[in-house]
Amino acid sequence: MDGHNFTALSEFVLAGLSDIRELQIFHFMIFLCIYIITVNGNIYIILAYRFSLNLHTPMYFFLANFSFLDICYISATVPNLLSNFLSEHKTISVYGCVIQMYCFLLLGGTECYILAVMAYDRYNAICHPLLYSIIMNKLKCRQLVIGSWTIGAANSLIHTVLTFSLSFCSNKINHFFCDIPPVLELSCTNTWTNELAVFIISGFVIIGSFILIMFSYIQIISSILQIRSTSSRKKTFSTCTSHLIVVTIYYGSGIFMYFRPKSSYGMDQDRLVSVMYTVIAPMLNPFVYSLRNSEVKSAMRKILYHLMHL
Repeated sequence: MDGHNFTALSEFVLAGLSDIRELQIFHFMIFLCIYIITVNGNIYIILAYRFSLNLHTPMYFFLANFSFLDICYISATVPNLLSNFLSEHKTISVYGCVIQMYCFLLLGGTECYILAVMAYDRYNAICHPLLYSIIMNKLKCRQLVIGSWTIGAANSLIHTVLTFSLSFCSNKINHFFCDIPPVLELSCTNTWTNELAVFIISGFVIIGSFILIMFSYIQIISSILQIRSTSSRKKTFSTCTSHLIVVTIYYGSGIFMYFRPKSSYGMDQDRLVSVMYTVIAPMLNPFVYSLRNSEVKSAMRKILYHLMHL
């Protein structure tokens, strides 16, 4: 990274979500509630997996990893946002901005492929039930999770280094956290290389994992249509529909944000779009992927019962 950026700038100013001072406390309460719900929901899922032997299957192993990711993912942006709601000076140090961008991209990229892995797991469970335990063995599950983290780390490192190698003309980020598009807006130099990297590398991470998810669900839906029991078919379709809604929100907003030329960035609308994949999607995930599941709810009730009787 070019040292000039760090000597010329000591901090960035974040615009936040709104310029209206009267809305700050209201926004603080809303996002605090969302954060608490998201963190608690995901912690319950992790505890349910950890202390319930009947949940020690590949599906719940991936769900527990996904929940851990969601806690870290929303924590990369929302705590700083909450602090800024109550502060007159919405600032973040340059090094803090670097760390925030790296962590956000690491967790976001990893989450893309964990979602793909979860879809692949369901594909094998529904389409290849007799071979499921052989295909999704413990070693394979660990390899898939490690591979997802590796892809996320490589994607994050490349984008963070390229972004903070630029020279900046301003230190005011028209956004509520340090994301690639709003930081590129501050650059005095040509950002063509950065934009090309976003299209190619993020294309591999976002579009690549999205294609894998869609392929898995097409195969799953094809298998569901062959189920004779109407009630079983409706139940499975309901689950798949819920999953696809969250996937659509997460990927749709992400694709809108990253796969456009710099000239089309409009940060006022982009801030709202970013809320969808940084805040809303992580809040919905526990409810859609786990808390509607009878086995998870049963495990949680047992854990709560034991905690109350300690």
